[in-house]
Amino acid sequence: MKCLFVSARSCCVLLDPEGDYYAREPRLLRLNGETLNESEDRSVISLFGLWPDTEYRLQSFRGDAPGEETVFRTLPETCTLNVRRFGARGDGGHDDTPMIQAAILCCPDGGRVLIPAGHYRVTPLFLKSHITLELQKGACLQLCTDRERFPVLPGLTRTTDEKGEYLLGSWEGNPLDSFASALTGIGVRDVRIIGEGAVDGCAPDGDWWQDHRRIRTAFRGRLLYLRDCEDITVQGITFRNSPAWNLHPCFSRSLDFLNVRVEAPADSPNTDGFDPESCSGVRMLGTVFSVGDDCIAIKSGKIYMGRTYHTPCENVEIAWCAMLDGHGGVTVGSENAGGVRRVRVHHCFMRGNDRGLRIKTRRGRGKNAVVDDIRFEHVRMDGVKVPLVINCMYYCDPDGKTPYVQSREKQPVDDGTPTVGEICFEHVRAEGCQACAGYVLGLPERPVERLILRDCCFAFSDAAQPMTPAMANGMESCLRRGLVLKYVDQVILDHVSVRGIKGPLTETESVNSITETD
Repeated sequence: MKCLFVSARSCCVLLDPEGDYYAREPRLLRLNGETLNESEDRSVISLFGLWPDTEYRLQSFRGDAPGEETVFRTLPETCTLNVRRFGARGDGGHDDTPMIQAAILCCPDGGRVLIPAGHYRVTPLFLKSHITLELQKGACLQLCTDRERFPVLPGLTRTTDEKGEYLLGSWEGNPLDSFASALTGIGVRDVRIIGEGAVDGCAPDGDWWQDHRRIRTAFRGRLLYLRDCEDITVQGITFRNSPAWNLHPCFSRSLDFLNVRVEAPADSPNTDGFDPESCSGVRMLGTVFSVGDDCIAIKSGKIYMGRTYHTPCENVEIAWCAMLDGHGGVTVGSENAGGVRRVRVHHCFMRGNDRGLRIKTRRGRGKNAVVDDIRFEHVRMDGVKVPLVINCMYYCDPDGKTPYVQSREKQPVDDGTPTVGEICFEHVRAEGCQACAGYVLGLPERPVERLILRDCCFAFSDAAQPMTPAMANGMESCLRRGLVLKYVDQVILDHVSVRGIKGPLTETESVNSITETD
C-alpha cells in the first residue's frame, strides 16, 4: 500500500500494485479506526472530505492476510471560498459563471474554491495558479450549449516585434482558433481540481455533435484544456459529454490524473478521453474511460508544430486504468510530429475496444516524428478486436489517401519521413480477439525498428467477425489471424501463444530478422 498523492482535503492510495484497475481481492478499509468500505475492489482509490494539516492512518485488510497501513498528513490550507457566498445558485437554470469565476480570482494562494452539491450552469471558466478547485459529491458544472456565449482562443498571434508567436487555441495538432473549454488553464501552476463531482459538456443538448466537421466560428472546445501549465492534479472528477476531446493538456509538465472518470456515448464524434500533447511527466492512474473515440491518444502536433517547437510527449505513465469501449485503448498519434517517447502502460484492463495499443503515423509527419520506447506491460484485454496495431500509412488529413502517404513502394527518406523505434509487449493476456493478434505496417523506406512480444497470450472469440485491422488503403479484412508483420527490421517473440488461430503464428513481408522462443 502506497500513498500516491495528498492535498489539504484528499489523498490517493495504491492498494494493490499487482492488480489492474480491479484489485485481485476486495479489501476492508479503515481510516483512523473507522470502517470506510468493507469490499473495496479497485487497485487505486481516492479519499475526500479530509481536514487540512491532519494526520491520518489508513488500514487495508484482505482475507486472512495481515493488514497493511500507511500514515500520511494532509497539507495546510489558507481558507475556503464557497461559491454560494459569491452568489452562485446551483439550480441548473441561472448562469453561475461570473460568481464562480469571481471566487476563483479572489482565492488566495493555498486556498480552496468550494463548489457544493448542485447543478451550476456555466460558460468556460478560467483557472488561476496556486489554488484548489473542489467539486463536492453531487456538484455538477453544466456547460452552456449556446456557442455564441463562448470566448474563442485565437490559435496563433504574432508577437509585437513580429519575431515570435503566441499560441492559445489548438485543433488536432495545429494552432487554430478554438472555443475555450469548460475548465481552461493558460500558464497556471500548482492547481488541484478534486472531488466527487462532475463536469458535463451537455453536448447532446446542443449542436456540438451535429455536422461536427463544419467550423462554426471556431473549432469545438474540450472539458479541460491546459496550455503551458505545470504541477496540475485532477482527482476524482467525472467528465462527460464533451463537445470534442475531454482532457487536453498541451505543452504542459508534471500532470497527475487520479481516479477520474471520462464518459461519452459510443457514437459521439472526436470524444477522445485523454490527449496529452507535447507534455512531459504525465501520470494517468486509476481512471475509467468509456468514450466514442480513442480512450487515450498521446500526441505532439502536426508538421508545423514539430518543426517549430521540437517538443515530444514523453515520460508518460498509464496504470491501473480501465478502458471500456472506444476505438483504441491507448493510441500514439497520429499527430506525433514532435515525437513520442518513454511511454509505459501497465496493469490496465481493456474491454471492448477496437484496438488495444494503436500507433498511428504517416509520411509527412516529419523527421522529428520519432515514436520510441513504448511499453505495454501486465495488461489484460477482454473482447479487444485487435490487441496491437502499428500503422505507418494512416490515412488521415486531406492528403491521407494520396500515393505519397499510401504507396507500398519505397519512397525517398526526406524531412517528412517518420520513425517508429522500439515497441514492447510484455505479460499481455488478450481474450476474445477477432481480426488478428497484431497488425504491423511499417514504411518500406523506414521499417519499424524493433518489435518485442514477451510472455503474451492471445485467444480468439468463437463468434469472431472479420474486420480491417488498420486504417490504410488496400487493407485486407482479417479473421483469426496471428501476427501480420510488414516492413519491420527486427522482431523478437519470446513465449507468445495464440489460441483459436486460422493459419500460422506469423505472416511476414519484408521483415529483416525474426527470433522466436517457445
